[in-house]
Amino acid sequence: MTFRQISRRSFVAGSAAAASLAFSPVLRAQAKEFRIGLITPAGHSWNRAAVAFGETLKKETGGRLSATVFHSGQLGNESAMMQQLQSGALDMGWIQAAELGSRVATVAAINAPYLVRSTAGVSRLVKTPAALKLLDVLPRETGCIGLGWGITGMRSVFSTKDLNSSADLKGLKLRINPTPVYRDFYQSMGAAPTPIPTPQVFDAMANGQVDALEADIEFSWNARFDKVSKVMLQMNALFMPFAPLVSGRVWASLPDKDKELIREQVARSLDAQIAEIAGTEPGLLEKFKASGIAMKTEPAANVEASIKAFDAIWLPKAPAIAELRATGAKL
Repeated sequence: MTFRQISRRSFVAGSAAAASLAFSPVLRAQAKEFRIGLITPAGHSWNRAAVAFGETLKKETGGRLSATVFHSGQLGNESAMMQQLQSGALDMGWIQAAELGSRVATVAAINAPYLVRSTAGVSRLVKTPAALKLLDVLPRETGCIGLGWGITGMRSVFSTKDLNSSADLKGLKLRINPTPVYRDFYQSMGAAPTPIPTPQVFDAMANGQVDALEADIEFSWNARFDKVSKVMLQMNALFMPFAPLVSGRVWASLPDKDKELIREQVARSLDAQIAEIAGTEPGLLEKFKASGIAMKTEPAANVEASIKAFDAIWLPKAPAIAELRATGAKL
């Protein structure tokens, strides 16, 4: 056999080996397009943060890792997305604490009322060890990895009837986010909590199906709830964080360096989202004021009684509430 024949045979063999390696499961696993599901609409801050995460991930890896965001519940509601995450059919989901808390009572602690009294306080609380360690139980309880917390601002009550304080909620049909924490909080005030799907809330207020609703400032302005309400009561009691989750099955398939990069880029996106909410909320409140809606604030004297009534129900189920309250009081 001539040198030329040997060289050619070696070249062909080497090329075949390289091609085989390029299509091996190991290398295929290193290239990944993550599918991210959310229930929020395209213009919402949560969705923008997810898009920003995907863009920076793609940039940092030269396109090896990327993400496609499915907003507005395109992949189903959060319960359906949690099932997809558990099976590995969905890579990532940016899921409300309400959904997580309905599955794991410990996590529901983050939804407790009066942990902090302002959106600025919220922005600090979700970054504390007390808040972040709530996510530690998720791999065991849900099969998902929690990568941090993002936020909404403090929630307000919008009503078609006169409101001066939470005492006036008694007897009102109040649309709430269907999480047990919110249900028990508002029931303790004598309201009749009424879960209604988010897309139907505006019409439910307009046609008198409910007397009032509660929601965060960003969503409320985008939905223009001032147009179907007489009063806006700033409760300064509740907020609804969300957690970017990764399917445990997907996470286990990733090399450590990719896990570290994903954590870094998610944290970066969450920091920007939190700063945006805290920074833009004052301007949105000014817009509400200019719209002509009556704006009221819950008297501070009502707070301690509300905390006592709520904690009697929830502290035995979610002891972490006590640590979160103590942490929030220092912020």
